[in-house]
Amino acid sequence: MSGGWNTIESDAGVFTSLIENLGVKNVQFEELLTLDPSELLALQPLYGVIFLFKYPTDRPYADASGPQDGAFDHDASERIFFAAQTIQNACATQALLSVLLNKTEDEGVDIGPQMHDFRDFTMVLPPEFRGEALSNSDLIREVHNGFARSSPFADETARQHGEPSEDVFHFIAYTPIGGTLYELDGLQPAPISHGPCTPDEFPLKVVDVLRRRVARYDEAEIRFNLLAMCRDLRVRAREFGDEELLEREERKRRDWAFENALRRHNFVGFAGEVLKRVVEKKLGEGGDEAVDKWVGEGLERRRAAEKARGGGGGGDVDMSG
Repeated sequence: MSGGWNTIESDAGVFTSLIENLGVKNVQFEELLTLDPSELLALQPLYGVIFLFKYPTDRPYADASGPQDGAFDHDASERIFFAAQTIQNACATQALLSVLLNKTEDEGVDIGPQMHDFRDFTMVLPPEFRGEALSNSDLIREVHNGFARSSPFADETARQHGEPSEDVFHFIAYTPIGGTLYELDGLQPAPISHGPCTPDEFPLKVVDVLRRRVARYDEAEIRFNLLAMCRDLRVRAREFGDEELLEREERKRRDWAFENALRRHNFVGFAGEVLKRVVEKKLGEGGDEAVDKWVGEGLERRRAAEKARGGGGGGDVDMSG
């Protein structure tokens, strides 16, 4: 494989633009702020949800006897798209493709010719080879990496000082396929069935599953994110002649385009110039002592913030070990 995969954000604008760059049409993502079925019902037709959560390294979600919720459906891998996760940082794109590649044009989803070809090529392979094919796809990797934040600096001080390692987070997908609610997690050996489920029942049933999953965490843990994959809301606005909704959605797309452009930009030069001017001002106010005091106060605030959030964190599950 040529090149690696970078971490991307769980963001509706990022995910929507990503799939559009893969050739998908008339599909978008919406961020959900609560686990309320009414939020999902308002987005019908709904194709699936992408769930981001802190990966519990101390207590596995599943073992040889099965998952804590639902049941492994090993036979399903032969008829639905399910890929094993074989590389670090690819799970965001893998989760959204797990929904898209299990949808059809009859459901109103046009995944485009390139994703059609990828699905046709990989469906004859076992899940582990599907994961390898995904990880080795130049197209998918380049589109994915196009939405990674510019990260010019790597902080190694935490490891050197023996501070707690960063938490890791993981993306998985939930979607109704052929009358069954499936949980598609590339770290598991097979799709997880959560029982019968029609598209109309999906909002209520997936919320029940997610509530049980969130309840297994400490009450203080709030680092979850949920994105719904639905039909492009501009299509609905045009069908119903809703000019207000259409303008709101078009404005949202412009905001997403601006935010995605900022993600690609490296602001190191700009930040350096600002810092130089601030230091010059501090030197003018009180010399080296004023600068030392200012830097010390800033470091103390940073240590307090890191302590408050338990050591910080971010990043995908490491598949290398």
